[in-house]
This record gives sequence, C-alpha cells and structure tokens, in this order.
Amino acid sequence: MNEGVPTYEITPFGFPSSCYAVFVFVLNEGERIRRQIEKMKCYANTIDIYIVDGGSEDGSLDHKWISDCGVRGLLVKIGPGKLSAQMRIAISWAMGNGYKGIICMDGNDKDDPSALPLFVEKLAIGYDHVQGSRFVVGGRAVNTPIMRYWGVRAIHAPIISLAAGFHYTDTTNGFRAYSMNFLRDPEVAPFRDVFQSYELHYYLAIRAVRLGYHVCEIPVARIYPVGSFVPTKINGLMANLQIFKTLVNVCMGKFDPS
Repeated sequence: MNEGVPTYEITPFGFPSSCYAVFVFVLNEGERIRRQIEKMKCYANTIDIYIVDGGSEDGSLDHKWISDCGVRGLLVKIGPGKLSAQMRIAISWAMGNGYKGIICMDGNDKDDPSALPLFVEKLAIGYDHVQGSRFVVGGRAVNTPIMRYWGVRAIHAPIISLAAGFHYTDTTNGFRAYSMNFLRDPEVAPFRDVFQSYELHYYLAIRAVRLGYHVCEIPVARIYPVGSFVPTKINGLMANLQIFKTLVNVCMGKFDPS
C-alpha cells in the first residue's frame, strides 16, 4: 500500500479485465446506490466497476448482490477522511492493478452512467483530466436546486477556471476521469494526508492545467430527484462556507507539493 493511503479492506469479486476502471464513492446511500449499480452493470464487461465505501452502516452493499451486478471489488475505508480519502484509496488500487485511467462517480444515483464510454474514449485518445459537465452542449441539469445551480455557475466554476487558466463549467460535478500518467506525476502527488474532504477534486482540476496536461469537458446528465430531499453530503451554511474556504486555499496553491 502506498504511503499516504488510508487503511482499507478489499473484497474482490473478480479479476481486473479492462484498461479502465470506474470507482463509485458511497456512504450510506441505501437504495440510491443499488439503483445506480443496476444501471451500470451493462458496462461491466468493458469497464471494471469498483465501489469505494466510506464506512456505510445501512446494509445496502450486500456482497452477493454486488457480485451479481458485475462489480469487480468493494473497497471499504477503515482509516480517517472523507471523499478525498476514498479517492486516494481508488487511485492506489488502480495504480497497483495496472489501469491506464480511472473514472470517478458519486454513488447517490444522480449521474447517468451512459456517459461512461465517452469518458473511456477521451482517456484512450490522450486526455488526462476529463470533467463531466451538465452545462455544456449535450449535458443535462435536471431539477438542480437553485442555490446549487448559481453556486456552481456564478462562484465555484469561475473561481477554479480563473485559477487554472481553463474554462470549466461544472467544477462540483464528481463525474470525472483521470489518466494514470497524470496521477503518477510527482508534481501531482495525490497520496498526501492533506486531502481529506473535497480538496482533491478541486486540486486535480487546477493542477492538470497548470502542469500542461490535456484537459476537456464532456456532456453528462446530473438528475436530482423531484421533491424536497436532495441527496448530498454538503448541508447547511457552515458546510458551504467550509467548501468555499477549501476552494480558496486550493486556488492559492496551498495544496501544491512543497
């Protein structure tokens, strides 16, 4: 295991069979992750699917069901940290198993997995950071909460775009892909404990451009459920202020390797 990777347990359900893997990040997603994996299983013969669990306690990740859906493995984080810690686990596993690139997805059933082949296509032709966007031509933003919409469009995406020097449109969207060449670069250095929450998402988007890697956006659909409930781990004023503070720190280079 790489230094700087949280402790985790792996339950394998099959051997790696593709050049590319998709890692689905979950924490107590209940029926949402089950619906999502059901939609994804038609891609299991062409893209290796893994679930990276942050420590769910809802019983949604039954091993037989996961295996029957074609999932290659369940990685369960034991050590500290949130999303960025789960991402470090995924990157480490992918590096150790010879993958050329990885795709990241949230496991709350908001992302349409039909975009997976396009992510693979972009990685295969040499892109290093592929950002899914609901706001480019062909993308779909369905039932997006109004505050979330304007937070991305008017604040988050413009700030990251300015810091990176690349016009991003959907920088909070976790549906994205990375080449292993990019992730292995010592000037990227993702295996550091400073990455605990959402820092790594923002950092990699900026770092890829600053280091001269090939970056693009592709259209994806992000669909929020109808009604008052919003499946998200970011709730309340303090959580959003912490996101903004993290964003500013990343843009100022505070997470760059020393």
